[in-house]
Amino acid sequence: MSHMSRSIPESAIPGVGRGVLVVMALLAAGWFLASGPVLAGEDAASRTGYRVPPKSIADLIDAPPTPGVSIGPHGKLMLIMHRPSLAPISEIAQPEFRLAGIRINPRTNARARRSHFTKLSIKSISDRSEKNVSGLPPEARIQNVRWSPDGNRIAFTVAQRSGVELWTAEVRNGMARRLTKAVLNTVYGSAFQWSPDSQSIICRIIPSDRGSAPAKPDVPSGPTIRESSGRKAPARTYQDLLENAHDEDLFDHYLQSRVVRVSVDGKIKPMGSPGVITRALPSPDGRFILVETIHRPYSYLVPLSRFPRRIEVWSPDGKVMHLVADLPLREEIPIGRGAVATGPRSVDWRNDASATLYWVEAQDGGDPRKEADVRDRVYVLDAPFDGDPVELLSLGLRYSGMTWGSENLALAWEWWWKSRKIRTWIVNPSKPGSQLEVLFDRSFEDRYNDPGSPMLTETESGRSVLLTADGGKTLFLRGSGASPEGDRPFLDRLDLASRETVRLWRSEAPSYESVAEILDPVALKVLIRRESKTEPPNYFSRNLDSDRLDPITKFPHPAPQLRGVQKELIRYERADGVKLTATLYLPPNYTTADGPLPMLMWAYPREFKSAKSASQVRGSPHRFVRTSSHSPLLWLVHGYAVLDAPSMPIIGEGDEEPNDTYVKQLVASAQAAVDEVVRRGVADPDRIAIGGHSYGAFMTANLLAHSDLYRAGIARSGAYNRTLTPFGFQAEERTFWEAPEVYFAMSPFMHAQKVNEPILMIHGEADNNSGTFPMQSKRFYNALKGHGAIARLVMLPHESHGYRARESVMHMAAEMSDWLDKYVKNTPPRSSE
Repeated sequence: MSHMSRSIPESAIPGVGRGVLVVMALLAAGWFLASGPVLAGEDAASRTGYRVPPKSIADLIDAPPTPGVSIGPHGKLMLIMHRPSLAPISEIAQPEFRLAGIRINPRTNARARRSHFTKLSIKSISDRSEKNVSGLPPEARIQNVRWSPDGNRIAFTVAQRSGVELWTAEVRNGMARRLTKAVLNTVYGSAFQWSPDSQSIICRIIPSDRGSAPAKPDVPSGPTIRESSGRKAPARTYQDLLENAHDEDLFDHYLQSRVVRVSVDGKIKPMGSPGVITRALPSPDGRFILVETIHRPYSYLVPLSRFPRRIEVWSPDGKVMHLVADLPLREEIPIGRGAVATGPRSVDWRNDASATLYWVEAQDGGDPRKEADVRDRVYVLDAPFDGDPVELLSLGLRYSGMTWGSENLALAWEWWWKSRKIRTWIVNPSKPGSQLEVLFDRSFEDRYNDPGSPMLTETESGRSVLLTADGGKTLFLRGSGASPEGDRPFLDRLDLASRETVRLWRSEAPSYESVAEILDPVALKVLIRRESKTEPPNYFSRNLDSDRLDPITKFPHPAPQLRGVQKELIRYERADGVKLTATLYLPPNYTTADGPLPMLMWAYPREFKSAKSASQVRGSPHRFVRTSSHSPLLWLVHGYAVLDAPSMPIIGEGDEEPNDTYVKQLVASAQAAVDEVVRRGVADPDRIAIGGHSYGAFMTANLLAHSDLYRAGIARSGAYNRTLTPFGFQAEERTFWEAPEVYFAMSPFMHAQKVNEPILMIHGEADNNSGTFPMQSKRFYNALKGHGAIARLVMLPHESHGYRARESVMHMAAEMSDWLDKYVKNTPPRSSE
């Protein structure tokens, strides 16, 4: 950490007036904003084409991904969905419009940058027989896969060059057939929904008379004007917003759709009128359709989720039967966790009833800063929707969700950010307004006492409801089983009358198992996902009475070269007594007799209100050693030790806010991690790097500015100047104007003159994550360069917050390898510099 005369002493910050800090921060941001990116004069190496890392790392990046699975409605069949490897840059570089917070591929009229499957196969859980889905087009890009409610068919979309088609496949023979041409509109919301009878599909298609996309005017018709009416409308730093009238026209064009019913034999029946329809959900009995339509006026301040919308109930022929709500533009939602819009929200069908709507309405103006005895009320309305809504329940905290079970049983959740409290209530839907019974009341930070989540089953109409036994008297709960030994997933039986639980099963070392599905609640037969340090995740059926375990899948090890990697969940302590956790990885065949290694630490800070909760163990020592294209574990095959996810808790107990002492706590956690790996003899204290992605990049820059613990840093897709996110960021609810000292102290941009270790920054040129716009990295790089720091900025063309193209990922790994080798592995000890 450098102490140049131009720096502002941290001890002086509390005494500086807030107005002075505001002006200082805005001037700093504005000066660099005006100066623009200064990249001229840099060496030619910064302008080369795409590169690849060492072969050992490249081979891991190219390792085949493990397939995904989906279990059929009756627990008898498993759909295995095969994923492709990384996409080429030509795919990521396809044209796209960025409108109202979403990205649209105009060639396909679909959401841009969507992942897909390349192959489907259907496997019997009982006899392990398997058949491939056949009849697909060559190089099919399969998306939006859904089982029919009766389990006899699978529906999915296939993205072609000119658009998106709807397909189905027969389970009995695996034969696939196309139901529509490339006319589906999958820009926003669910692509389609099965009808409860499994004989037809409700979807949204492009109107046949839509015409061509509106052309951008060569000559503007006038200025773009924004005006504030004097009402408060704070907003986070959203990306890809509408900017002008032409954007609005494009938004209307690409989101315009018409609801249709497509039978399983391919007959199409239009319903209602076209519009900017974002949702069309049939009722559980199939007699009605819940439809949401966005309409003007649009906003240049917030994304489409806050645009005005009509919520209606339609008949099967498209006639409007009931208007649930016509919600206005919601620019004025208060900021802060727990802030919501007024009016009906979370409008949906009750999954356990034939045709009953339910929704939530805030009673506190949607403002978490207001005092209120009742925060939310839940209402229900039965078909034919001609009566008044009935209040089902009221909540003292913010509504979080409901899971329906039967006429007499449902569960409701409420939560509150300030206290970290979460409550689960037992609800009797047949007695609206009756006294609620509390099932669980706890802190959602406390993982050790998490009772788990209820297991679900599907109704004949394909809706998820609570899985019960003993005539609705018993629930089944599964959880991660956090403990001082690490995560040990479990399955419990819960008696609703006594609230007592019986543990039916718990994962045992040396494997890590979790319950994927209860196949038979009477015979206690479950589907298990099982893995270990050396065995990749696979699925097994397990009889809990006999403990018999039968394999179902045999997915191979995706990266055999990692078989000998050593993994250990380690515990150590911060100077203030907070206990910390990390996962230590060492290369195959390494022993401490070989001497300490260069190390890469990869972390992400998290906020807590309780030191006790922050001290709890996270993770498991028995999980499979898996790399991904972005994982720090890639460098295990390049001579490095890796400390993954070392705890970096930022704690604010009582009335204190965590970020009031962010830097102090961050450095203390990092110091504890470094001390521990050095004590163990596995890391050379002169050859440790720190890195992170997003908020982890922000952490990295702060650690380089405020400590000398690391020789170098790698910061990917970060934000470095918090004055550019003035209405809050991450878990910080206060605005810049309410806590300018905090924003200043936490912003590494404001302390760029203190960064005296080499820092590599990587950022996607098309980052759309809130707050981490590419300008953040460009401005920070300019600040570092201006102060003579060793820094490198790599901007990846077309990439967003996470990098998807193979060329981009390979180049990222090559840059990281070069940086680590030059400034960590092969750098001389500090004493010799």
